[in-house]
Amino acid sequence: MAQPQSKKIFFENLSGAGKAIAVLTSGGDAQGMNAAVRAVVRMGLYVGAKVYFIHEGYQGMVDGGENIEEASWESVSSMLQVGGTVIGSARCKEFRSHEGRLKAAHNLVQQGITNLCVIGGDGSLTGANLFREEWNGLLTELVEQGSIEADAVQKYSALHIVGMVGSIDNDFCGTDMTIGTDSALHRIIEVVDAIMTTAQSHQRTFVLEVMGRHCGYLALVSALACGADWVLIPEMPPEDGWEDTMCEKLSANRAGMKRLNIIIVAEGAIDRSNRPITTDNIKDLVVKCLGFDTRVTILGHVQRGGTPSAFDRILASRMGVEAVLALLETTANTPACVVSLCGNQSVRLPLMECVQMTQEVQRAMDGKRFEEAVKLRGRSFENNLKTYKLLAHRKPESELPVSNFNVAVLNVGAPSAGMNAAVRSAVRVGISEGHKMFAVSDGFEGFSKGQIKEVKWADVGGWTGQGGSLLGTKRTLPAKHVDKIAEQMREHNINALLIVGGFEAFESLLQLYEARTTHEDFCIPMCMLPATISNNVPGTDLSIGADTALNAIVETCDRIKQSASGTKRRVFIIETMGGYCGYLASVGGLAAGADAAYIYEEPFDIRDLQANVEHLTEKMKTSIQRGLVLRNENCNENYTTDFIYQLYSEEGRGVFDSRKNVLGHMQQGGAPSPFDRNFGTKISAKAMQWVTKKLVETFRQGRVFANTEDTCCLLGMRRRALVFQPVVQLKGETDFVHRIPKEQWWLKLRPLMKILAKYKTSYDVSDSGQLEHVVRNRPKESDASVTM
Repeated sequence: MAQPQSKKIFFENLSGAGKAIAVLTSGGDAQGMNAAVRAVVRMGLYVGAKVYFIHEGYQGMVDGGENIEEASWESVSSMLQVGGTVIGSARCKEFRSHEGRLKAAHNLVQQGITNLCVIGGDGSLTGANLFREEWNGLLTELVEQGSIEADAVQKYSALHIVGMVGSIDNDFCGTDMTIGTDSALHRIIEVVDAIMTTAQSHQRTFVLEVMGRHCGYLALVSALACGADWVLIPEMPPEDGWEDTMCEKLSANRAGMKRLNIIIVAEGAIDRSNRPITTDNIKDLVVKCLGFDTRVTILGHVQRGGTPSAFDRILASRMGVEAVLALLETTANTPACVVSLCGNQSVRLPLMECVQMTQEVQRAMDGKRFEEAVKLRGRSFENNLKTYKLLAHRKPESELPVSNFNVAVLNVGAPSAGMNAAVRSAVRVGISEGHKMFAVSDGFEGFSKGQIKEVKWADVGGWTGQGGSLLGTKRTLPAKHVDKIAEQMREHNINALLIVGGFEAFESLLQLYEARTTHEDFCIPMCMLPATISNNVPGTDLSIGADTALNAIVETCDRIKQSASGTKRRVFIIETMGGYCGYLASVGGLAAGADAAYIYEEPFDIRDLQANVEHLTEKMKTSIQRGLVLRNENCNENYTTDFIYQLYSEEGRGVFDSRKNVLGHMQQGGAPSPFDRNFGTKISAKAMQWVTKKLVETFRQGRVFANTEDTCCLLGMRRRALVFQPVVQLKGETDFVHRIPKEQWWLKLRPLMKILAKYKTSYDVSDSGQLEHVVRNRPKESDASVTM
């Protein structure tokens, strides 16, 4: 399939020749920092710039000497999967003084460095901006001291700064996710899932403390991802009298046959009087009031450790490349910027605007303006808090609205991790909206057989962390059973339908929409949530389950590459799933550091295969010992995995040997990742609120009648927002033969993978942003597009 021409070809328009870029990591370490360093180094070298490591953060900049080291392509090999930061990080008191910054300026000028890429938190980035503002004065002072020549002031007149936020706390305003946050959530959820099994055995209550300093993001999202009974965060302290309310909630959950309780406490948790709330406080309270067997677990620095998740590797790689682009485009008048993530898009924001808003959050908390603090954290944080409250705390029956509407939810297509989190969210939000919720087993096949039953709040407890589909799912489309399905809808008086699934779910919704002309039973609000590991549904950039599959691929690739350590040079050919969609192969390849990824969307021939073999042969003659090639299962009917393996084996003879591996259904299994749990939960809650709105709008003369396009929608993530799109309008965007969208955003990431693998290629920078401004979070209507 031919792709549209790039609006701007990077290699021809921007050059780093004559420029020197230095990269440093500062402050606390975070998983993914190494991926960012690797991307900066390789993109910098790709455009012809000199790139330097500054070891040990600002301390290394002040000390100079061997701490400032020129980087080579090979020097960042095999660091993508390593946690922490291999170039070191240190907190530096000396850099806070004028004398320290004077030494740092001298050391940079000696190497001709005037471009700095700083990976760290708000303190590190604030220090970088101060350094930039003082730069000319520092150079003048160095000339007066005789430390540098007079012409150096003119030659190195401007210091350019671009920041990337590396922090597990996700406490920096202006970005939805900081580098390291997703990996920290993986560590937390791994521990919580493990603790839940032992808590279940002994009917215990566990109180877990997570990191985050004065930010409750880790606590809030992990509570959302594991279905915790209670969460305490600094931005929204509990109301006075919370102790009794919490104990009542825990007691009610136990009475409802739940054998365990999980309470998550942010390390900076406070009450309304700004007094700290500690895990020991909570334990003593639960033991005293309820007598429950209670244990405390403080996760500590385990949250910072381990390998980075697929999300963090991709985020850091994208940000690293964007940071180099930003440095190449800066002028003397360009303010220091930070590369951020908004929805699914990289953006550039003025560094100090972000820092000032981050500081405003703390001032709001200190001033007990907690609602303001939540809004300043951003729409993503506010969304998470609202969704948690909606799902964790059931209102008494007397307070629930009475809608008399029946809503059915079902899974369609292949199972994907996160489906159960979406169903749980739909059921609980639906009950909170006053609806009766019905679960359909085994998709439309089960629907036609009447496998429909009402589900209550407690029935979906503990579903969030379960993989697969607890409802059961089938690929059967409704067209062949349409009469029986209509009959079952009449029998159960179904007024709305929520379908969670992949491409089959999309086709099903189209068939139901078309069946409205012959069956009025389908003239009801219908909504679909994309859930498939293939990420091949039109109308959305991301699907529930794709992140879990990516992590499975990346973890396996890491192990496979490690299996070759200490052996002779070796190339691995890995086959991924995805049907005709190359998302898993391409994005998995970027996250795993692949040399090539063969997909259907980007046709290739024997000459391309030969070029890849030659490229790998050249690389293997250096210090690089391992190669990785991914192949989508349906990329080409003739160039099979076996064929490519045999070709590489023959052509690489004498230089490297080859091995092949078909990953298969392990990509569909396992517990859902924190991202998939959170994404499934939030979009399902939003979909149910849309369903309620449409039910009210279409209820006339004692019945629901919805036959317009906008009552049969897919809820998808498009760039920066969640958008409801009529499925009939998505038909034109779909290649039904190959079951993929005609245009796919992630194809723009493929050149990035090639650049980082040392290929010369064109890179589309049409999406690379102009400097934007931080926008304060403003309340929106419930149906408005919400940034994740």
